[in-house]
Amino acid sequence: MTLRQAKPQEAEILWDVRNQAIRSGCKTSYDADVIARWTPDSMPEAYRQMVKENPFYVVEDEKGDIAATGYLDLNTHSLEAIFTVPAASGKGLAKQIINALKAEAKVRGITRITLSSTPNAHTFYQKQGFITSGENVHFSRMARAELRCFDMYLDL
Repeated sequence: MTLRQAKPQEAEILWDVRNQAIRSGCKTSYDADVIARWTPDSMPEAYRQMVKENPFYVVEDEKGDIAATGYLDLNTHSLEAIFTVPAASGKGLAKQIINALKAEAKVRGITRITLSSTPNAHTFYQKQGFITSGENVHFSRMARAELRCFDMYLDL
């Protein structure tokens, strides 16, 4: 398993990892039609910009395929796009991504990171040390729906 920074030309692969993770992991949290709208096959170009502008990490599996992703939004100090393909779930890849992002934040002088967790991932983030500051509803333009989530933070 190799941890490294993502390249902008890999954005479509990262988008696919995102979609696989949401389609598999969020089925117990959101309706199927919401998930379908939230995970279009066509990637918005703004996603590639996120890869270019922020520290975006990936973990490759034994075959060299990208199996997990995540980035630190430098504007909001929020962890975003923490996703693992279903076949690699439970192998500690997301934890590797989070540890890399925590280290990245510390190097940049960031003392608190935040994230917005889907209900299915809430316990996972608590195990990583994140504290729940409240339950919220996030309106997703892509899904055209309000998504229940948990606001969380971690002091570094």
